[in-house]
Amino acid sequence: MRLRIIAQRVATKLSPSFWIRNLQLFCVKYVTSILDLFKRKIKEPSYKRDVGTRGEQLAVKFLKKSGYKILQRNYRCKLGEIDIVCYDHGTITFVEVKTRYSDTYGPPELSVTEAKKRQIVKVALHYVAEKRIEDMDFRFDVASVFHTPMKKYPVITLFKNAFTKNDSIPSRI
Repeated sequence: MRLRIIAQRVATKLSPSFWIRNLQLFCVKYVTSILDLFKRKIKEPSYKRDVGTRGEQLAVKFLKKSGYKILQRNYRCKLGEIDIVCYDHGTITFVEVKTRYSDTYGPPELSVTEAKKRQIVKVALHYVAEKRIEDMDFRFDVASVFHTPMKKYPVITLFKNAFTKNDSIPSRI
């Protein structure tokens, strides 16, 4: 008799309903905690993003003081992103902002690689096509923001015509 009771208990613990119930509990307990971790990670901006955002804010302020009209910030499409799109004396200007807090890896403007230039040109052409802009000149500038903790104010340098559409297209022989 006692053996039969033990066998029934083991059989009920190994039944599909037992496993389904335990799996549901596991999912509720662990999967939701993992999702919460991902949500927190997405909500908390990274240090690099903070540095970039701060640099873009400083560059926008600098550009406005220099007489530029800001058309759009952080223009995104499937091809990539352009930090700032502005208007300057009849020219649409696409500005890439690079920010550094130390000179360990060199000045900020040197981090605009050939690949990044090609991507910026592609995104700029997409912007021009999407906004149906015709008969306007456009150029590519680089805003370098160097802000060391020891200095009160950042050093902002604007490189006008930092590169052209033709510079960024690799030549094929």
